[in-house]
Amino acid sequence: FPFGRRLPCDIYWHGVSFHDNNIFSGQVNKFPGMMETVRKITLSRAMRTMQDLFPLEYNFYPRSWILPEELPLFVAEVRVMKDSDPSWKPTFIVKPDGGCQGDGIYLIKDPSDIRLTGSIQSRPAVVQEYICKPLLVDKLKFDIRLYVLLKSLEPLEIYIAKDGLSRFCTEPYQEPTLKNLHQVFMHLTNYSLNIHSENFIHSDSVNTGSKRTFSSILCRLSSRGADVKKLWSDIISLVIKTIIALTPELKVYYQSDIPSGKPGPTCFQILGFDILLMKNLKPMLLEVNANPSMRIEHEQELSPGVFENVPSPVDEEVKVAVIRDTLRLVDPQKKKRKDAQCFVTRTAVTRWHGWHEYHEQAAPVEGGVEGDELWSLPSPPSVILCRRCPRLEHTAESSESLLDALPAERPEPDAPRSPEAGLPSLCLKQVFPKYAKQFSYLRLVDRVAALFIRFLGVKGTTKLGPTGFRTFIRNCKLSNSNFSMAAVDILYIDITRRWNSMGIDHKESGMCLQAFVEAFFCLAQKKYKSLPLHEQVLSLIEFCECHLAALDEKRLLWGWG
Repeated sequence: FPFGRRLPCDIYWHGVSFHDNNIFSGQVNKFPGMMETVRKITLSRAMRTMQDLFPLEYNFYPRSWILPEELPLFVAEVRVMKDSDPSWKPTFIVKPDGGCQGDGIYLIKDPSDIRLTGSIQSRPAVVQEYICKPLLVDKLKFDIRLYVLLKSLEPLEIYIAKDGLSRFCTEPYQEPTLKNLHQVFMHLTNYSLNIHSENFIHSDSVNTGSKRTFSSILCRLSSRGADVKKLWSDIISLVIKTIIALTPELKVYYQSDIPSGKPGPTCFQILGFDILLMKNLKPMLLEVNANPSMRIEHEQELSPGVFENVPSPVDEEVKVAVIRDTLRLVDPQKKKRKDAQCFVTRTAVTRWHGWHEYHEQAAPVEGGVEGDELWSLPSPPSVILCRRCPRLEHTAESSESLLDALPAERPEPDAPRSPEAGLPSLCLKQVFPKYAKQFSYLRLVDRVAALFIRFLGVKGTTKLGPTGFRTFIRNCKLSNSNFSMAAVDILYIDITRRWNSMGIDHKESGMCLQAFVEAFFCLAQKKYKSLPLHEQVLSLIEFCECHLAALDEKRLLWGWG
C-alpha cells in the first residue's frame, strides 16, 4: 500500500526505514534509528567504546579512525607504530560513512594518500586497517553475508540464519601493493561491483560461481579438516557482541519514537552482517547492513543493452527461508495458540517414540529443574507420537504424571493440524537469550543508556539537557567537595560542545548518548582510580543504581503517605 492504509495491520513490512508510514499498532519490520546506528561511523564509535571496555572480546573489528576529525590522530598513531616496528607495511581501506555497494571505497598505503578534497568534509569516512591475509577459496577472496533477526530489543532476542551467502571477488587475490591497490575486483567483495566484471560467473549450483551458499564453503572447509563447529561458535559470538554494542543507541531512538506506556507498534528487523574470514579462520566484522537486499533474481544481458531478470537459485535458497521463518517467528496468531501449548520435561519427551520427527518444533521454556529442562510443544500436535513406551514403566514420578496427562493415541488423520505442520524446520536459530549467561557481563553500556534515558525528561527527545545532567549528578550523589556542581557544568559543556562540533545530529541541542557515555567513563575514572576501566564503569553503575533505587523507594513511601 504505497499511499498508506486506513485499516490496522498485524505486520507492516517497510522498504527502507521505520518512518516509511505512520503506524500505531501491530508489528513493523524496522527499528527506529537502525539506519543511523549501523552507519560506518556510528558502528565504529560503538565498537571502539566496547574495545575500550573489553579489548580482547572485541578484537574482531579492525582498528578504525574517523575522518576528518581523527585524521591528525590517524597520522600520529601510524607514525608511532611504524617507528616501533620498521617491518610493518600496512594497508588501509577508506570507506565513506553513507556509502553502500562499494561506492567510494579505496585502498591506501600511507595516511598522506587520503584524498583530502572538499568531499571529505561534506562526506565523512572511516579508515580501517585492511585485512591482508584473508582466507581464499579457488585463489579468490570472498566475504560472508549472514542474516540476523533482531526479534526484540527489550528483552533482547536474536536469531541467526543457519545459512548465508558467500560473495566472491572475480580476480585472483594478491596481497596489496602500490601496483594492485586500485584493482577493485581483486580486493573488494561487493556483489554490486563484481557483477560488472567479465569474470563474474552466474551459477545454477550453490557450490560454484561468484555467489555461493555459506554452507557449501563450510562443507569444503570441513573436508579439509577445519574445525567448523568452532568457526560457527566464533561467528555467533561476533554477532551477539555486535548487537550488544548497538542496543544502547537503539534504545534511545526507540523510546523517542515509541514512548513507554503509550500504544504503539513493536519492532523486529532482519540485518545483514558482512563477515570476512582470515587465513586462520578468525571471523572479522566488516559492517552491518540495515537493509540487506532480498532480491532473488539478477539481471542478465541477452544482447547489447537488453537485460532480463533471471532467477538466482543461491539467493532463493537462502533468502526465501529467512523471510518465511521471520514471519513464522513474529506471527501474531502464535500468541493466541500459546494458550493451547503442552509442556513436558526433556526427560519425558525424549522417551517418546518418534521424538526425532518433531524435536525441531520443541522449544525450551522457564520452569524446569536443573538437568531436566521444561519444553513447550506446538498444539494441536501434528506429528507427535504420544503412545506410551514399554520402557517407561520405571521412570520418575514427575515424568509419569506428565506422560499420563497426554493423549494415549495418535491424533486422528482428520484432526486439526498446526499451520506450520507442512513447513520445513526453522532456518533461524535463537542465540540470545539462549547464550545470555555467557555475554551478560558485556552489557555495561546498556545500563549506562538506561540512566541516560531516565534523565532525558521530555518524551520524544534523544539528547540530555544541562538540567537533566545536573539532576543525574545530584540524584546519584556524585558531587562532593572535590567535584562541585560548577565542575559538573564545565564537564557537560566541554563534552557536549566537542561532540556537537563533530557533526553529530544538530536537530536538537544537548548531550547525545555517546557524549554521556564519555562523561560517565570520565566520572568512573575519577571515582575509582586504581581499577581497570570496565571495573570502574561497573562500580559507578552499581553506585548510581543503588542510590536511584533508594530514591524510588522513598518516593513510593511518600506516595503511600
